[in-house]
Amino acid sequence: MKPKEIKAYHHADLNQEVQAIGGRYVLTTENKFFHGDQEILYLTGYAVFDSTCCGAGGCTYAVVYGSILSWKQKRGETGGYLSEILPIRNEAEKKIIQQTIMEKEKINQVVFL
Repeated sequence: MKPKEIKAYHHADLNQEVQAIGGRYVLTTENKFFHGDQEILYLTGYAVFDSTCCGAGGCTYAVVYGSILSWKQKRGETGGYLSEILPIRNEAEKKIIQQTIMEKEKINQVVFL
C-alpha cells in the first residue's frame, strides 16, 4: 500500500494577473465543498489568449488541489497561509468531483493537480 502523498498548499494571491507567452491568466476564487466525508479545495479562474500567432480566445477553468486535511494551520516562509491537501487520485471520484464543479461553476474545464 502506497503512503498518502500529503501536499502543502500555499494559498494563492487571488485576482493577480499572470502574463504568459500567449496571453494571461487570473485565479479569481478559492472554493471548498463537501464530497462525502471529504472537503475538496479548488480554485476558479480565467485565461485570455490574445498575443498568440494563431488567433485570440479565452476560457474559464477550475483547478482541483484535493481533499483538505488541515486548513490554514501555519504560515509559510513568505508569511502566507499553508494548508495540507491530499490530492485526488481515484478516477471515478475525479469524474464525480469534476461534474459537481462544472455544474456549480458553469465552466467546462476542470484540472486535477
